[in-house]
Amino acid sequence: MLLGVHHAAIICADYHRSKYFYTEILGLTIIAENYRAERDSYKLDLALPDGSQIELFSFPQSPPRPSYPEAQGLRHLAFKVENIEQVVAHLTTFDIEVEPIRVDEFTGKKFTFFNDPDNLPLELYQI
Repeated sequence: MLLGVHHAAIICADYHRSKYFYTEILGLTIIAENYRAERDSYKLDLALPDGSQIELFSFPQSPPRPSYPEAQGLRHLAFKVENIEQVVAHLTTFDIEVEPIRVDEFTGKKFTFFNDPDNLPLELYQI
């Protein structure tokens, strides 16, 4: 039935700041960028190397996402990486605060968390 995850959708507060974060800092590739005047909204389709995508939306007057304490629903978005230390070093050059790297007690894999410009929790998971 299900073949994989096609995309995750993110609503941001500041479109240009988030576009910079996801394209210039995280290195996602722009597939398409559309402005919808009737909704005063941008929709930016971004690709990851494995074919999965992120849809970045901007909507005026969107309420902030409750992150702390964690609310029910989707918890975080995790990105697979080959070298977690290298990615953490890259993020810190942009003054992005990254939690200490931990090891998953069940898989033995390294992981850590950081936030996007709207405090959406993002995870790095070393494969």
